[in-house]
Amino acid sequence: QVQLVESGGGLVQAGGSLRLSCAASGRTFSLYAMYWFRQAPGKEREFVAAINWSGRSTLYADFVKGRFTISRDNVKNTVYLQMNSLKPEDTAVYYCAADRRFEEVFVTSRGDGMEYWGKGTLVTVSS
Repeated sequence: QVQLVESGGGLVQAGGSLRLSCAASGRTFSLYAMYWFRQAPGKEREFVAAINWSGRSTLYADFVKGRFTISRDNVKNTVYLQMNSLKPEDTAVYYCAADRRFEEVFVTSRGDGMEYWGKGTLVTVSS
């Protein structure tokens, strides 16, 4: 069992930065690939970024490439999402998820089938 708790969301102006954190419980964190998804009001949940168990491989949605960076600390059982150059269209609830699979197929998915989910943290970017 893995429990995930996101933090770091808030209100930021366009062009600003935020760093989201997702703290995981359990001693098996390093066995899981970690994902960030987001869901904007009235829209479907979409993939944002992923990192494999070791941190050596990452995946990004095209709309965040060059702006967002995913990383993890397997000692602290935490995954991070550094978000720079934020845009109003980045406004969404951001969710982290854990799954033992690290597959590109999730880049175009809503994350259905992920093993564990956090409850999300709201990011609001004002123009």
